[in-house]
Amino acid sequence: MKHSYLLILLISVLGLQSCTAQRLMENLDRGVVAIPQKGGSVAVSWRILGTDPENLCFNLYRKTGESTPLLVKEGSATDPSFFADQNVDLSKENTWYVTSVINGSEQPEPGSYTLKAGATDKNFLSLKLQPIEGYTANDASVGDLDGDGEYELVLHMTGKGHDNSHRGLTDPPIFQAYELDGTLLWQLSLGKNIREGAHYTQFLVYDFDNDGKAEFVCKTADGTIDALGTVIGDRDADWRDTDERSRTYGKILEGPEYLTVFDGETGKALATTNYIPPRGDIGAWGGVGGNGHNDRTGNRVDRFTACVAYLDGVHPSIVMGRGYYGRIVLAAFDFKNGELKSRWTFDSENGKNPYSGMGNHNLSVADVDGDGKDEIIFGAMTVDDNGSGLYTTGFRHGDAIHVSDLDPEVPGLERFGVHEIEEGTKGPGVVLFSAKDGKVLFEAEPDQDIGRGVAAPIDSTRYGAQMWWSGSRDLYDIKGTQIGPAPRAANFLIWWDGDSTRELLNRNYIEKYGKGRIFRAEGAHSVNGTKATPSLSADILGDWREELILPSDDGTELRIYSTTIPTDLRMYTLMHDPQYRLSIAWQNVGYNQPPHLGFYFGYGMKNIPKPNIKLIPVQLETNE
Repeated sequence: MKHSYLLILLISVLGLQSCTAQRLMENLDRGVVAIPQKGGSVAVSWRILGTDPENLCFNLYRKTGESTPLLVKEGSATDPSFFADQNVDLSKENTWYVTSVINGSEQPEPGSYTLKAGATDKNFLSLKLQPIEGYTANDASVGDLDGDGEYELVLHMTGKGHDNSHRGLTDPPIFQAYELDGTLLWQLSLGKNIREGAHYTQFLVYDFDNDGKAEFVCKTADGTIDALGTVIGDRDADWRDTDERSRTYGKILEGPEYLTVFDGETGKALATTNYIPPRGDIGAWGGVGGNGHNDRTGNRVDRFTACVAYLDGVHPSIVMGRGYYGRIVLAAFDFKNGELKSRWTFDSENGKNPYSGMGNHNLSVADVDGDGKDEIIFGAMTVDDNGSGLYTTGFRHGDAIHVSDLDPEVPGLERFGVHEIEEGTKGPGVVLFSAKDGKVLFEAEPDQDIGRGVAAPIDSTRYGAQMWWSGSRDLYDIKGTQIGPAPRAANFLIWWDGDSTRELLNRNYIEKYGKGRIFRAEGAHSVNGTKATPSLSADILGDWREELILPSDDGTELRIYSTTIPTDLRMYTLMHDPQYRLSIAWQNVGYNQPPHLGFYFGYGMKNIPKPNIKLIPVQLETNE
């Protein structure tokens, strides 16, 4: 009896440790940003960390020219991290910084922002690009590459590309890393044996070994050249099909495939291993579900995905995927002590497996079962943190997915998505289900192929999220009740104005539901063709609201737009919510999707949970 009691106690303690373990996340500076406006006013905002105490105050200072710094805003514990600084002499150089105050003690904080003399009311930060002939800026991601507390940006530069269903040679994918002031840190080429296209080159930027500096990870091949000129594999190998009469002309269906971790600060290749899974039989990757036929032209075999997940609840792992029309493989890796090691592999194998054909053109990552560890929500299926299948709904793959606490009246997270219904298959084109167990909460559009759909709190008068999708004129509340006209676009989302509900981001403009357009990025454009997505939208500077990153129309710069709309809402940086941070890591994957928080954040929200995280670099305990 005593031994049974001890065993139960041990299991309880282990379970508690699992649920209370702190995730290791990046230690950021205050991210101060200052945007000049008309009339000498400057919108200044800064970052509150997820680990900051509730009673922390911030004093805002401005140094003009050679004068003594001026206290322009004495803060309180309830103030937002935004201030409109009036009557600034913009003919001189101005620098803003904050100090923190707790229990009357004022402390300096890392991070400042300087406007050079003569600054105008330009509403964006300009990151000058180093041009590559024939290439344009596409998807981007961020990470603290050099460990200074500031984000750097990794940019996918694309030349000629092709969809998997198309024949033809492509240009090698090229990646560049930049400081936000435009300093080029490195450039590397994946070489001719990696094909360019939305479904081929998925990349991750994250601190995988918890040393305080982010790494860059992607699939590589013979001829990949790192930023220092070192070649991976065989420099001279050419595995492309160069026969113009071939059905697979331009495709790469032979030769070795690798996974490489690059140093985020230098672009040096640190570790390379074989890519899991290998191609195998290229005609065995199709299966059940929409568009589930097979082919031997490299269409289905080379559909890749990727994400970051805290599979042990503390440390981030790399997860690389292959396939979603039929056979689906997800392979998890850990990067530690300079080595890549396989953690587990999930493989649906064939059409008899209920998980086959249930993937998506994208994915999401969240702790759906509340055990402190992440699951991969991949279309109509979910894979548990240990690599086993958690459940599958059987509704097949689709183009869009949204996971968050969409219905705050229902415990846990929900998953909303649209599904492809083609080639004689049957089922709902729109489904909302419990992210924990796949229980269906709402479905619509029976036997209809729905290409786009969104769920998020966009109505600033209603509790809970709203849902809408292409082909429907109606907006629905999260219970499935029609409540009004749907927005014209079902694309991206952004937190831009001062309230907690989200705005609608499409192409280069932002709209407020029920009020119309509130911002347009003149002289800049979206990427990814008809998908019309940003290079990145994420909370990378200033207060909790998101930045919009787009290439300029002339291709010479990336423009980083930060809102100047005042807010009264005090909130820590979205990047310290674990689910949101992982959303930024997978945002560029496949058909790009907007990020979401791991809790309800919108009209009527009752509280903002503190994240259970530990910031690095810190002195890690030996058991970590």
